[in-house]
Amino acid sequence: MTFNIIKQALYGLYLTNSFGLRLSRTDDPKEIKRLRHAYSATQLEMLNITVKIENREKLPKIGQYLVVSNHRSIIDPPIIEVALEETEIFGPWISKKELYNSFFFGLFVRNAGSILLDRDKNQMSGFFADIKEAVKRGESIFIFPEGTRNKTEESLTTFKEGARIIALKNRLPILPLYVKTNADSILKNALADKGFSQEVVLEVGDIIDYKDRTALEELYRKNFHL
Repeated sequence: MTFNIIKQALYGLYLTNSFGLRLSRTDDPKEIKRLRHAYSATQLEMLNITVKIENREKLPKIGQYLVVSNHRSIIDPPIIEVALEETEIFGPWISKKELYNSFFFGLFVRNAGSILLDRDKNQMSGFFADIKEAVKRGESIFIFPEGTRNKTEESLTTFKEGARIIALKNRLPILPLYVKTNADSILKNALADKGFSQEVVLEVGDIIDYKDRTALEELYRKNFHL
């Protein structure tokens, strides 16, 4: 492990917990969105990573959506937060309990607006109730339909059924985003050499009607020609 990786990890830990504490002191959605963006922008700036948005004209400024994206790296959420900076789209991320309990991310995740997904529970009623409450508040829902990070050589892995259920139950149109660049490789490069400037490309797809009965993965692949 290089000195730069250790330094980046320590600063990342400080940054994550510092923003986690600030987030714990507010329940104002606009302030939470501002802090989430500030954290994300600072993290990417620290890594010397910029975000380029393709099809920016397709990105809605307002409204409620089920925001879906592919998932290769731990920096995917900051990439998406930065991409949505100029919109009013905001809401909780669906997060696994491993993140809630994480020494590195836990404080931030618990206070940044997240809904816990605990697959070990027999009953999912509480999970869907939390989503329903967020939608009632006028918020969007953010989810990685693959369920976990894609560590394969494929551009996309199989979608879980949960994303489609969330859209249908809450009548949320689906906003598909695609991180075209392999963000995990970008992160590894950044940790190896802080002075190496890199760009991540995020593509915005066409809004998907929640009533469309076609499998979400199929629609997503069609949107981005995967």
